[in-house]
Amino acid sequence: MSQKVQEFNDYRAKMNDKILASDNKIVKRIFNLDTNAFKEGHLPVKTKELLGLVASAVLRCDDCIAYHLESSHKNGVTKEEMMETMSIATLVGGTILIPHLRRAVEYWEALEEENS
Repeated sequence: MSQKVQEFNDYRAKMNDKILASDNKIVKRIFNLDTNAFKEGHLPVKTKELLGLVASAVLRCDDCIAYHLESSHKNGVTKEEMMETMSIATLVGGTILIPHLRRAVEYWEALEEENS
């Protein structure tokens, strides 16, 4: 696994464990809702991940973008599909998203590197 991807996943897992250890009912329900929202339903998981990617980009959340990039990659999204999705996000969100687009492409390359 690339160092960039590994660092993100390690930090995310460590902090999620700490957050969930607080045993806060509301936080646990939010985490559960998030998990269930991205399961197969009327929309395929791949589509839901791309929707999550657009929303994350428009909200300018780099951690969320990385999470949805990795989930999208695992669900068979191609680089072309990712770029088209990010182009829609950039159109909707405006040019302020270009730095996030740069980091998204960099993270995608790290994901591709680990699978080569």
